[in-house]
Amino acid sequence: MLMIRLQRTGRKHEPTFRVVLTDSKNGPKSGKYLETLGWYDSRLENKVDQLDTERIKHWLSKGAKTSVTLHNFLVSQKVITGKKINALSRKSPIKKDEPAAEKAAAIPAASPAPEPAKTETASASPEPKV
Repeated sequence: MLMIRLQRTGRKHEPTFRVVLTDSKNGPKSGKYLETLGWYDSRLENKVDQLDTERIKHWLSKGAKTSVTLHNFLVSQKVITGKKINALSRKSPIKKDEPAAEKAAAIPAASPAPEPAKTETASASPEPKV
């Protein structure tokens, strides 16, 4: 399956990204891609980006998928329409602590566990044989 994703380029602590079309089996650092669809530099003040929107729409119509980060970026740039996707949805949400009174009421009082029932498989005194 074809995937449109960001490929990091640039030096240490100076990230720039290349928007590439690649096979989903290729890793983002492999350097193998079919087509360059633009670039993005997050460090610039005016957030300059150069995207080939016509080619991105063309490949999306052909069935290519976008990465979550690139999907959110394209939605914010109004290249595609839709809702943003939560990129951090893998972790479970943090639950707020309940007040101590509600916790005590929610947890029933611990009752002692009943002892397991003893079954007599062998009688205490052996039966006399006739």
